[in-house]
Amino acid sequence: MASDAVDLPQLYLITPSDFELSTFSNDLAACLDATEIACVRLSLATRDEDRLSRAADALREITHARDVALVIDDHVALVERLGLDGVHLTDGARSVGKVRKTLGEDAIVGAFCGNSRHDGMTAGELNADYVSFGPIAKTALGHAEPAELELFQWWSMMIEVPCVAEGALSLDLVRQLSQHTDFFGFGDEIWKTDNAAETLLAFRKAMEG
Repeated sequence: MASDAVDLPQLYLITPSDFELSTFSNDLAACLDATEIACVRLSLATRDEDRLSRAADALREITHARDVALVIDDHVALVERLGLDGVHLTDGARSVGKVRKTLGEDAIVGAFCGNSRHDGMTAGELNADYVSFGPIAKTALGHAEPAELELFQWWSMMIEVPCVAEGALSLDLVRQLSQHTDFFGFGDEIWKTDNAAETLLAFRKAMEG
């Protein structure tokens, strides 16, 4: 369902692209115990299947013990093998239809669509469970144009497929977007601070205005 002014967005956590498993597991557990989280995304940059499997096993224990969904970036073949809840596709709408057929109706299939309304609408038509847009501001490394407030305003009014705002979020941007998105995806915004759970709670408070 589309966002409205009454319901606050849900929280969606994105792992760093690289992390030390034991330390990160503790940080993740602290975040999940601090406030309600809808979903966690394993977003390791590695293609090493053993490393991905060990990380997924550890995170699955933490998330499923708290009834939180765990999805993985792109690695469709690992979803069922590792007992995950679904996949987050980073190629827009391109593979949503095929992956939905592969994983079935019960799996979570999300699609990152940058700042493209067209990709977002196409992903929704192909039965994606959510689309994500971002980054929300310019980043030092990225060349993509940000997904601007107007996109989220339009999406929340016109489209029923849930959307995620992710990438380069700040407290001010969270305040601006909180009435226009269904989820906030927090990654480095919290993990690169001294206390991820405290930072997450600060973002959670910013959502309230």
